[in-house]
Amino acid sequence: MDRNKAIERLGSETAPWDFIIIGGGATGLGCAVDAASRGYRTLLVERHDFAKGTSSRSTKLVHGGLRYLRQGNLSLVLAALRERGLLRRNAPHLVHKLGFVIPAYRWHDKAFYGAGLRIYDSLAGKFGLGPSRILSRNETLERLPTLNAKNLRGGIMYFDGQFDDARLAITLARTAADHGATVLNYAKAVGFIKEGDRVSGVQILDEESGARMEARGRCVINAAGVFCDEVRRLDDPLTPRMLVFSQGSHLVFDKHFHPGDDALMIPKTEDGRVLFAVPWHDRVIIGTTDVPVEDTTIEPAPNESELSFLFEHAKKYLCRHPEPGDALSVFCGLRALVASGSGRRVTSSLSRDHTIMISGSGLVTVTGGKWTTYRKMAADAVEQAQTSAGFEHRPCQTERLFLHGWREESARTATLAEYGSDADEIEGIARGDPELAARLHPRLPAIGAEIVWAARHEMARTVEDVLARRTRSLVLDTAASIDAAPDAARLLAHEIGRDDAWASDQVAKYCQIARRYLIERYQ
Repeated sequence: MDRNKAIERLGSETAPWDFIIIGGGATGLGCAVDAASRGYRTLLVERHDFAKGTSSRSTKLVHGGLRYLRQGNLSLVLAALRERGLLRRNAPHLVHKLGFVIPAYRWHDKAFYGAGLRIYDSLAGKFGLGPSRILSRNETLERLPTLNAKNLRGGIMYFDGQFDDARLAITLARTAADHGATVLNYAKAVGFIKEGDRVSGVQILDEESGARMEARGRCVINAAGVFCDEVRRLDDPLTPRMLVFSQGSHLVFDKHFHPGDDALMIPKTEDGRVLFAVPWHDRVIIGTTDVPVEDTTIEPAPNESELSFLFEHAKKYLCRHPEPGDALSVFCGLRALVASGSGRRVTSSLSRDHTIMISGSGLVTVTGGKWTTYRKMAADAVEQAQTSAGFEHRPCQTERLFLHGWREESARTATLAEYGSDADEIEGIARGDPELAARLHPRLPAIGAEIVWAARHEMARTVEDVLARRTRSLVLDTAASIDAAPDAARLLAHEIGRDDAWASDQVAKYCQIARRYLIERYQ
């Protein structure tokens, strides 16, 4: 992907695009892959960076959703389990099997959760990752060495999927581009072009240059996530709000607080949500909360009660008690939930299923859902959009579409595994320059060659792009990423033709954002 070439193509196109997609998160990128792989001329615009918002702030799980099973939403669980299997097959370099253990502190917990997990296994069918099983007390402690052992009766083990959300988003952008789509970050949709009452294109602001552009299209899909209502109001300023919002916060710690290879799963906490302690990139993520919030922001922040809740539960279930000073980062994401009735229900009880709405002007909005089902959301949206726009039907191709960089799962533990087959070229860059083979910081896994690669092939434009999403340095260790910012800025500036003043400004901007991920900000 090359941003300059994307801008050039956007400016030179005279024929209407088949699809214009607004939003570069999981859903929008999924729509771009779906439409482009069907052979449609596809343009995607994202006002920030790809996966800047919710799509890089998940709990890093590809799962069917045990909570939805408890709610009786079998259709959502079935769809999610099937999508989990498809995603693992189509992107094995990014999605892998992970063991989860539910501790049993009461004798009947084993029978109760064991029965539920047998149903979960059965619903997965051929897409199952392995059978669940009952664990003895000793087996449970072997798998979760720092679990609170007081009154522990044993546990139940099952399997779900894990992934790197931001890396999957970048992979989807590259997959869409591989199939001919034009994808563009830092390009804001600021208005619609209309012919009569019908949307026939999008007015776009290039956030880098300030230039305004127009793109005409036969169909426009609004996949702006938590900002979908803002896009809908560009079409109709009086359109009623359709979304309510939930916020989920996470804490990241050194792995010694939870050194096993399996995740800890607590099926029901005080707010009705499940709680996880998940090993990820040699760290442990503890989350998530589920609290209603009124407003959307691109940089949400946890509140004091959320942080207290996470620390309280970490201390309740782990014998090594993390303190605020132990947190390597805190990150927070918003979820878009489609309201029904007054929209004031407890957010943990609202469905994570997706909704597609077509306005009188022909604008297609797809929202709700979750990362696991992004492909199904995209397929449903494009199916309805091509019918609404009067396209001759073209079948979906994504069920068996290998994503960019596809590589067998056996390579997962290798260095740069999340890049799949691109890892070989990144390693080649590193071999050509010892500086680029070195880590950006001793506490971070990222190397200089990844910054170079991100600039050349992944449309990275800022220090935040490379440290927050192309590598996961911001989340893995915020303080270390701040220390690494000057080197990252220098490498990026060299690659995209910027001067020292730009690099210094980028470091300052990154540090301002990164401080929001430091726990001391909230103490």
